[in-house]
Amino acid sequence: MASRPLKAVLTVAAAAAFSLTAVPAQAADLDPSVWTELSRTYGATGTYAYEPFAVADGFAPTPCVAGTGYRYVNQENVGQTDAEKPAALLYEDGPYGRRLVGVEWVVKAESDAAAPSMFGQTFQQPVDLAEVGSSYTLRAWIYKTNPSGLFSPTHADVTCSADADTEADSFPDLDLIPDLDLDV
Repeated sequence: MASRPLKAVLTVAAAAAFSLTAVPAQAADLDPSVWTELSRTYGATGTYAYEPFAVADGFAPTPCVAGTGYRYVNQENVGQTDAEKPAALLYEDGPYGRRLVGVEWVVKAESDAAAPSMFGQTFQQPVDLAEVGSSYTLRAWIYKTNPSGLFSPTHADVTCSADADTEADSFPDLDLIPDLDLDV
């Protein structure tokens, strides 16, 4: 039988090995300073995990797009390259409403301007966004790990439900919530 200190060392070593497997694969190829900057994004957007808070703060929903989800755009943040002010929040349908999966920065494309960059990443080539026009975009899948990478333009696991619409109705279907008898 092993001594107590040896058991403690083996337990710590095993815990350390398991904790390394919990780091997303996309984290390995990023400069550590990117995570420091993204922590500001987490802090600024974490409250929007509850979708009605996003709407109350001026983020307007758009129709669902497969690979992107529902984009909630705040026009005041369009053009910002501030980690704490993404122009859009990306949601997908979940069992109890919309679930925050990522954030997006949007900068209008100027005729002679180069694509901006943040977090050591160059924004995607201009795309036409109905709510903004021709724009450069940078997405960060900070709330749902993307096997294609943290800054991938799309996420294969983000799909639109068959009844996806433009409504901001994020209230859960009350039939899905169990009826709890909490009489004490």
